[in-house]
Amino acid sequence: MNNEVTIHQAIVAIRQRLADKYSRGEIDGFVRIIFRHLMNYEPVDILMHKDSILPDFIVEKIGKVIDQLLDDCPIQYIFGTAHFYGYDFGVNEFTLIPRPETEELVDLIVAENKASDLQVLDAGTGSGCIAISLALALKFADVTAIDVSDGALQRAEQNAEDLKAKVCFKKQDILTLQPVENSWDIIVSNPPYIIESEREQMDSNVLDYEPPTALFVPNNDPLKFYRPLAEYGTVALKNGGHLYFEINRAFHREIVEMLNSLGYKDIDAIRDFYGNYRFVKATKQAD
Repeated sequence: MNNEVTIHQAIVAIRQRLADKYSRGEIDGFVRIIFRHLMNYEPVDILMHKDSILPDFIVEKIGKVIDQLLDDCPIQYIFGTAHFYGYDFGVNEFTLIPRPETEELVDLIVAENKASDLQVLDAGTGSGCIAISLALALKFADVTAIDVSDGALQRAEQNAEDLKAKVCFKKQDILTLQPVENSWDIIVSNPPYIIESEREQMDSNVLDYEPPTALFVPNNDPLKFYRPLAEYGTVALKNGGHLYFEINRAFHREIVEMLNSLGYKDIDAIRDFYGNYRFVKATKQAD
Protein backbone atom coordinates (compact mmCIF):
# COMPACT_ATOMS: atom_id res chain seq x y z
CA MET A 1 0.00 0.00 0.00
CA ASN A 2 1.21 3.53 -0.77
CA ASN A 3 0.47 6.95 0.67
CA GLU A 4 -2.99 8.42 0.17
CA VAL A 5 -4.73 5.11 0.75
CA THR A 6 -8.45 5.24 1.48
CA ILE A 7 -10.22 2.74 3.71
CA HIS A 8 -11.91 1.27 0.64
CA GLN A 9 -8.56 0.86 -1.13
CA ALA A 10 -7.03 -0.71 1.97
CA ILE A 11 -9.83 -3.28 2.15
CA VAL A 12 -9.42 -4.11 -1.55
CA ALA A 13 -5.70 -4.64 -0.94
CA ILE A 14 -6.40 -6.85 2.11
CA ARG A 15 -8.75 -9.01 0.04
CA GLN A 16 -6.21 -9.33 -2.78
CA ARG A 17 -3.36 -10.35 -0.49
CA LEU A 18 -5.39 -12.92 1.44
CA ALA A 19 -7.57 -14.30 -1.37
CA ASP A 20 -5.39 -17.33 -2.11
CA LYS A 21 -5.24 -18.41 1.53
CA TYR A 22 -8.57 -17.59 3.17
CA SER A 23 -12.25 -17.71 2.24
CA ARG A 24 -14.26 -14.54 1.56
CA GLY A 25 -16.10 -15.00 4.85
CA GLU A 26 -12.86 -15.32 6.82
CA ILE A 27 -11.42 -12.22 5.14
CA ASP A 28 -14.58 -10.24 5.93
CA GLY A 29 -14.12 -11.23 9.57
CA PHE A 30 -10.47 -10.17 9.48
CA VAL A 31 -11.42 -6.76 8.03
CA ARG A 32 -13.92 -6.17 10.85
CA ILE A 33 -11.40 -7.16 13.52
CA ILE A 34 -8.54 -5.14 11.98
CA PHE A 35 -10.53 -1.90 11.81
CA ARG A 36 -12.10 -2.46 15.23
CA HIS A 37 -8.69 -2.82 16.85
CA LEU A 38 -6.69 -0.30 14.86
CA MET A 39 -9.31 2.45 14.49
CA ASN A 40 -12.15 1.52 16.83
CA TYR A 41 -14.40 1.31 13.76
CA GLU A 42 -17.43 -0.94 13.49
CA PRO A 43 -18.78 -1.98 10.04
CA VAL A 44 -21.08 1.05 9.83
CA ASP A 45 -18.10 3.36 10.48
CA ILE A 46 -16.09 1.62 7.77
CA LEU A 47 -18.93 2.19 5.31
CA MET A 48 -19.43 5.83 6.30
CA HIS A 49 -15.71 6.63 6.06
CA LYS A 50 -14.76 4.38 3.14
CA ASP A 51 -13.31 7.32 1.17
CA SER A 52 -11.30 8.68 4.12
CA ILE A 53 -7.51 8.68 3.80
CA LEU A 54 -5.78 6.40 6.28
CA PRO A 55 -2.79 7.67 8.27
CA ASP A 56 0.50 6.16 7.12
CA PHE A 57 1.06 4.39 10.44
CA ILE A 58 -2.31 2.63 10.15
CA VAL A 59 -1.49 1.51 6.61
CA GLU A 60 1.81 0.15 7.95
CA LYS A 61 0.09 -1.69 10.81
CA ILE A 62 -2.44 -3.23 8.43
CA GLY A 63 0.42 -4.50 6.29
CA LYS A 64 2.08 -6.15 9.29
CA VAL A 65 -1.18 -7.82 10.32
CA ILE A 66 -1.61 -9.23 6.81
CA ASP A 67 1.98 -10.54 6.87
CA GLN A 68 1.21 -12.41 10.10
CA LEU A 69 -2.05 -13.80 8.73
CA LEU A 70 -0.14 -15.09 5.70
CA ASP A 71 2.22 -16.82 8.17
CA ASP A 72 -0.84 -18.61 9.66
CA CYS A 73 -0.86 -16.65 12.92
CA PRO A 74 -4.45 -16.57 14.27
CA ILE A 75 -5.78 -13.03 14.30
CA GLN A 76 -6.75 -13.46 17.97
CA TYR A 77 -3.06 -13.86 18.85
CA ILE A 78 -2.07 -10.93 16.60
CA PHE A 79 -4.28 -8.59 18.62
CA GLY A 80 -4.20 -10.58 21.87
CA THR A 81 -7.98 -10.79 22.22
CA ALA A 82 -10.80 -13.17 21.32
CA HIS A 83 -14.55 -12.54 21.40
CA PHE A 84 -16.50 -15.04 23.49
CA TYR A 85 -20.03 -14.97 24.91
CA GLY A 86 -20.38 -11.25 24.28
CA TYR A 87 -17.06 -10.31 25.89
CA ASP A 88 -13.50 -9.69 24.73
CA PHE A 89 -11.02 -12.02 26.43
CA GLY A 90 -7.28 -11.54 26.41
CA VAL A 91 -5.39 -14.55 25.05
CA ASN A 92 -1.69 -15.38 24.96
CA GLU A 93 0.68 -18.22 24.09
CA PHE A 94 -0.43 -20.12 27.22
CA THR A 95 -4.15 -20.10 26.37
CA LEU A 96 -6.29 -21.60 23.64
CA ILE A 97 -8.43 -19.33 21.52
CA PRO A 98 -12.00 -19.71 22.81
CA ARG A 99 -14.22 -21.50 20.27
CA PRO A 100 -17.85 -20.78 19.33
CA GLU A 101 -18.76 -24.35 20.30
CA THR A 102 -17.69 -23.63 23.87
CA GLU A 103 -20.21 -20.77 23.97
CA GLU A 104 -22.85 -23.46 23.48
CA LEU A 105 -21.54 -25.22 26.59
CA VAL A 106 -21.92 -22.01 28.62
CA ASP A 107 -25.43 -21.54 27.19
CA LEU A 108 -26.36 -25.09 28.21
CA ILE A 109 -25.16 -24.60 31.78
CA VAL A 110 -26.89 -21.22 32.15
CA ALA A 111 -30.17 -22.60 30.73
CA GLU A 112 -30.20 -25.60 33.07
CA ASN A 113 -29.09 -23.92 36.31
CA LYS A 114 -31.42 -21.14 37.37
CA ALA A 115 -30.82 -21.38 41.13
CA SER A 116 -28.75 -18.73 42.89
CA ASP A 117 -25.55 -19.09 44.93
CA LEU A 118 -24.31 -22.17 43.04
CA GLN A 119 -20.82 -23.48 43.74
CA VAL A 120 -19.06 -23.93 40.38
CA LEU A 121 -15.68 -25.42 39.43
CA ASP A 122 -14.11 -24.85 36.00
CA ALA A 123 -11.26 -27.36 35.61
CA GLY A 124 -8.57 -26.37 33.10
CA THR A 125 -9.71 -22.77 32.73
CA GLY A 126 -7.17 -21.44 30.19
CA SER A 127 -8.17 -17.86 29.39
CA GLY A 128 -10.96 -18.15 31.97
CA CYS A 129 -13.66 -17.76 29.33
CA ILE A 130 -16.00 -20.41 30.75
CA ALA A 131 -15.54 -19.47 34.41
CA ILE A 132 -15.87 -15.74 33.83
CA SER A 133 -18.88 -16.08 31.51
CA LEU A 134 -20.63 -18.26 34.10
CA ALA A 135 -19.75 -15.87 36.92
CA LEU A 136 -21.36 -13.05 34.95
CA ALA A 137 -24.42 -15.07 33.83
CA LEU A 138 -25.40 -17.20 36.84
CA LYS A 139 -27.14 -15.63 39.83
CA PHE A 140 -24.64 -14.94 42.63
CA ALA A 141 -22.56 -17.98 41.70
CA ASP A 142 -19.38 -18.78 43.61
CA VAL A 143 -16.99 -19.74 40.79
CA THR A 144 -13.57 -21.33 41.20
CA ALA A 145 -11.26 -21.94 38.23
CA ILE A 146 -8.13 -24.10 38.18
CA ASP A 147 -5.28 -24.58 35.74
CA VAL A 148 -1.78 -26.04 35.86
CA SER A 149 -0.28 -23.20 33.77
CA ASP A 150 0.96 -20.07 35.53
CA GLY A 151 0.79 -18.15 32.25
CA ALA A 152 -2.81 -19.14 31.67
CA LEU A 153 -3.82 -18.27 35.23
CA GLN A 154 -2.22 -14.83 35.02
CA ARG A 155 -4.09 -14.13 31.80
CA ALA A 156 -7.38 -15.46 33.23
CA GLU A 157 -7.03 -13.36 36.38
CA GLN A 158 -6.50 -10.25 34.27
CA ASN A 159 -9.54 -11.12 32.16
CA ALA A 160 -11.66 -11.46 35.29
CA GLU A 161 -10.42 -8.11 36.55
CA ASP A 162 -11.05 -6.41 33.20
CA LEU A 163 -14.58 -7.84 32.96
CA LYS A 164 -15.35 -7.26 36.65
CA ALA A 165 -16.13 -10.93 37.27
CA LYS A 166 -15.66 -12.53 40.67
CA VAL A 167 -13.74 -15.78 40.16
CA CYS A 168 -11.31 -17.53 42.49
CA PHE A 169 -8.31 -18.83 40.51
CA LYS A 170 -6.05 -21.61 41.81
CA LYS A 171 -3.05 -23.46 40.42
CA GLN A 172 -4.10 -27.12 40.52
CA ASP A 173 -3.64 -30.15 38.31
CA ILE A 174 -6.76 -32.03 37.16
CA LEU A 175 -4.82 -35.28 37.47
CA THR A 176 -4.09 -34.82 41.18
CA LEU A 177 -7.25 -33.15 42.50
CA GLN A 178 -8.18 -34.22 46.02
CA PRO A 179 -11.96 -34.15 46.54
CA VAL A 180 -13.76 -32.60 49.47
CA GLU A 181 -17.25 -34.03 49.87
CA ASN A 182 -20.22 -32.06 48.57
CA SER A 183 -18.18 -29.06 47.38
CA TRP A 184 -19.76 -28.25 44.02
CA ASP A 185 -23.14 -27.90 42.35
CA ILE A 186 -21.44 -27.82 38.93
CA ILE A 187 -18.13 -29.11 37.60
CA VAL A 188 -17.37 -28.04 34.04
CA SER A 189 -14.30 -28.80 31.95
CA ASN A 190 -13.03 -28.33 28.42
CA PRO A 191 -9.76 -30.23 28.89
CA PRO A 192 -7.19 -31.35 26.27
CA TYR A 193 -8.93 -33.99 24.15
CA ILE A 194 -7.29 -34.21 20.71
CA ILE A 195 -5.36 -37.46 20.32
CA GLU A 196 -1.84 -37.23 18.90
CA SER A 197 -2.75 -39.07 15.70
CA GLU A 198 -5.20 -36.28 14.82
CA ARG A 199 -2.33 -33.77 14.46
CA GLU A 200 -1.96 -34.39 10.74
CA GLN A 201 -5.57 -33.34 10.14
CA MET A 202 -5.12 -29.99 11.88
CA ASP A 203 -4.35 -26.59 10.41
CA SER A 204 -0.94 -25.03 10.93
CA ASN A 205 -2.48 -21.93 12.53
CA VAL A 206 -3.47 -24.21 15.44
CA LEU A 207 -0.39 -26.43 15.51
CA ASP A 208 2.14 -23.62 15.22
CA TYR A 209 0.61 -21.14 17.64
CA GLU A 210 -1.75 -22.71 20.20
CA PRO A 211 -0.24 -24.39 23.30
CA PRO A 212 0.10 -28.15 22.66
CA THR A 213 -0.35 -29.07 26.33
CA ALA A 214 -3.84 -27.56 26.14
CA LEU A 215 -4.70 -29.54 23.01
CA PHE A 216 -3.34 -33.06 23.00
CA VAL A 217 -3.65 -36.34 24.88
CA PRO A 218 -1.94 -39.68 24.09
CA ASN A 219 -3.52 -41.99 21.50
CA ASN A 220 -3.77 -44.73 24.11
CA ASP A 221 -5.42 -42.53 26.76
CA PRO A 222 -8.10 -40.31 25.17
CA LEU A 223 -9.97 -40.02 28.49
CA LYS A 224 -6.84 -38.92 30.35
CA PHE A 225 -8.54 -35.89 31.93
CA TYR A 226 -12.18 -37.00 31.89
CA ARG A 227 -11.68 -40.10 34.04
CA PRO A 228 -10.02 -38.36 37.02
CA LEU A 229 -12.50 -35.49 36.84
CA ALA A 230 -15.45 -37.88 36.80
CA GLU A 231 -13.98 -39.86 39.72
CA TYR A 232 -13.35 -36.60 41.59
CA GLY A 233 -16.97 -35.59 40.93
CA THR A 234 -18.37 -38.75 42.56
CA VAL A 235 -17.17 -37.30 45.88
CA ALA A 236 -16.84 -33.56 45.29
CA LEU A 237 -20.21 -32.96 43.63
CA LYS A 238 -23.22 -32.39 45.83
CA ASN A 239 -26.07 -34.89 45.48
CA GLY A 240 -27.88 -33.93 42.29
CA GLY A 241 -24.88 -31.87 41.16
CA HIS A 242 -24.02 -31.69 37.48
CA LEU A 243 -20.94 -32.56 35.44
CA TYR A 244 -20.46 -30.86 32.05
CA PHE A 245 -17.69 -31.81 29.59
CA GLU A 246 -16.67 -30.54 26.19
CA ILE A 247 -15.39 -33.61 24.37
CA ASN A 248 -13.74 -35.12 21.32
CA ARG A 249 -16.65 -36.29 19.17
CA ALA A 250 -14.83 -39.56 18.43
CA PHE A 251 -15.04 -40.67 22.08
CA HIS A 252 -18.52 -39.70 23.22
CA ARG A 253 -19.56 -43.34 23.69
CA GLU A 254 -16.50 -44.12 25.80
CA ILE A 255 -17.13 -41.09 28.01
CA VAL A 256 -20.80 -41.99 28.45
CA GLU A 257 -19.86 -45.58 29.36
CA MET A 258 -17.25 -44.38 31.85
CA LEU A 259 -19.75 -42.05 33.55
CA ASN A 260 -22.30 -44.84 33.68
CA SER A 261 -19.78 -47.17 35.32
CA LEU A 262 -19.16 -44.53 38.02
CA GLY A 263 -22.85 -44.37 38.90
CA TYR A 264 -23.83 -41.05 37.30
CA LYS A 265 -27.42 -40.68 36.09
CA ASP A 266 -29.15 -38.63 33.37
CA ILE A 267 -26.08 -39.00 31.16
CA ASP A 268 -26.50 -37.32 27.80
CA ALA A 269 -24.22 -36.76 24.79
CA ILE A 270 -25.18 -33.52 23.02
CA ARG A 271 -24.41 -32.35 19.50
CA ASP A 272 -23.04 -28.90 18.68
CA PHE A 273 -24.40 -26.62 15.94
CA TYR A 274 -22.25 -28.49 13.40
CA GLY A 275 -24.03 -31.73 14.28
CA ASN A 276 -21.01 -33.26 16.06
CA TYR A 277 -21.16 -34.81 19.51
CA ARG A 278 -19.37 -32.08 21.47
CA PHE A 279 -20.70 -32.17 25.03
CA VAL A 280 -21.57 -34.73 27.67
CA LYS A 281 -23.51 -33.95 30.82
CA ALA A 282 -24.32 -36.11 33.82
CA THR A 283 -25.80 -35.86 37.31
CA LYS A 284 -24.49 -37.28 40.58
CA GLN A 285 -26.86 -39.82 42.10
CA ALA A 286 -28.20 -39.09 45.53
CA ASP A 287 -26.53 -41.32 48.16
